[in-house]
Amino acid sequence: MTRMNRLVMLGVAALAATGVQAQDAQLARNLAATCANCHGTNGQARGDMKTLAGLSAEKIVAMVADYRNGNQPASIMHQISKGYTDAQIRLIAGYFAAQPAKK
Repeated sequence: MTRMNRLVMLGVAALAATGVQAQDAQLARNLAATCANCHGTNGQARGDMKTLAGLSAEKIVAMVADYRNGNQPASIMHQISKGYTDAQIRLIAGYFAAQPAKK
């Protein structure tokens, strides 16, 4: 393989990886949008609901796990948390962790 072919292959691989990351970012945003009714747009909750923006992804994943297994009392989060795969929960958690914390 010539040097030019290797460079082209590396460029294609880099573009493909960027596309996957952009696709994951869109997916994360779309999945997180389903949380807006209770937790506010971009995780900026109002009232008594928990704000998710700015929390660490690990904390959000742990909170959802607590709802899933019934260790945390809730009115509806038990059901909602069971509707997502672990990978989807990590995407949602990453999205909210990247949002600016409420001031």
